[in-house]
Amino acid sequence: MADVESFTLDHTAVQAPYVRLIGVEHGPKGDAISNFDVRFVQPNEGEIPTAGLHTIEHLLASLLRDRIDGVIDISPFGCRTGFHLIMWGEPAVADVVPAVRDSLRAIAEDVEWEDVPGTDAFSCGNYRDHSLHSAREWARLIVDRGISLDAFERVGV
Repeated sequence: MADVESFTLDHTAVQAPYVRLIGVEHGPKGDAISNFDVRFVQPNEGEIPTAGLHTIEHLLASLLRDRIDGVIDISPFGCRTGFHLIMWGEPAVADVVPAVRDSLRAIAEDVEWEDVPGTDAFSCGNYRDHSLHSAREWARLIVDRGISLDAFERVGV
């Protein structure tokens, strides 16, 4: 089986919340795609409930694209402690963090239910499993804690 970087990461050594560049892949024509670990909750100490995580996912899909160029996808980890953020090019962690922070701030303070995209059977495969209340609570906790520029030290928070 192929090695997967996230399974070699020492999850006991990281200090969430943080944004970490996992790696950059280059395509046959030289295009670069960056994969970021956007970790909101300390691994093995907690997890975001599925309904709140689902709502955060839907909101980040739009809010991040409004705040930083090159977003391809943002998808939750199965462990529910954060997200993979896939982007074109090689953006710096220092550029990604403010976009993530401001998106979470918007979730915590500005977003209303009507603003959440993909909350019906047509546009979501599990539309009943959403919670804006939970999304707001978690977004506020993460913003208040601060998002580090480093996975192993609290930097820039």
